[in-house]
Amino acid sequence: MSLGQQLAPHLPFLRRYARALTGSQSHGDHYVRASLEAIVAAPSEFPKDVDPRLGLYRTFQVIWASTNADLSGESETVIGSDDESIARARLARMTPLSRQALLLTAMEGFTPEDTGYLIDVPADEVETLVDGALAEIEKQTRARVLIVEDEPIIAMDIESIVRDLGHDVTGVAVTRDEAVALAMEDRPGLVLADIQLADDSSGIDAVKDILAQFSVPVIFITAFPERLLTGERPEPTFLITKPFQRSTVKAAIAQALFFDEATVPTS
Repeated sequence: MSLGQQLAPHLPFLRRYARALTGSQSHGDHYVRASLEAIVAAPSEFPKDVDPRLGLYRTFQVIWASTNADLSGESETVIGSDDESIARARLARMTPLSRQALLLTAMEGFTPEDTGYLIDVPADEVETLVDGALAEIEKQTRARVLIVEDEPIIAMDIESIVRDLGHDVTGVAVTRDEAVALAMEDRPGLVLADIQLADDSSGIDAVKDILAQFSVPVIFITAFPERLLTGERPEPTFLITKPFQRSTVKAAIAQALFFDEATVPTS
């Protein structure tokens, strides 16, 4: 099997990580393309002592670090000026490695040992980084959340996670029309939306209707993330895979609000 064939199944999930890290589909996909170009240009330099998925993420991390995309340095980045000003307000209070450790463990499912390899820190420091990231982000971001989910048990679980993080829930919708009506009645600061809803309507269409009225960060939930992470069209920046862990939802919420201007602290 060629290297390309070994890497292909992991690309949608690298896109998910890249988009969550940068807060943007276009910026995240830019770094994924740059990583693939680096692999094609020098396949002999691709890590051979680890599995292909770990080597792929490692290549991405090297590209990311080399351009100072965490906004902590002074060199040029590809992130837009609006996103940069939002992120800088929070990065002043949180180390970039903490944010990467959180996403790599909670969203991508890497072990502390693998995460340490990816971000060049000892494995025993990863848990400390993750705890620090969660504590700092949770202090900085508060929002009113609309949940669009037609499975009662999942909706209850999400609501519990949201409230545990200190956010308020404006409502729980199970159909497209109900989601739009609730959003118009009580404008949320974040939307968590399932893709397939109770009446066979689409959570994506519900979000499009809401975004036509006002801007709000959105996290989609789906059992088939690879169908939405092809890089071929406008797609979700933040995506949770079913079945999910509570830590995954927490990490996604933290990142979605991290780049949302409405939640930047004023004091």
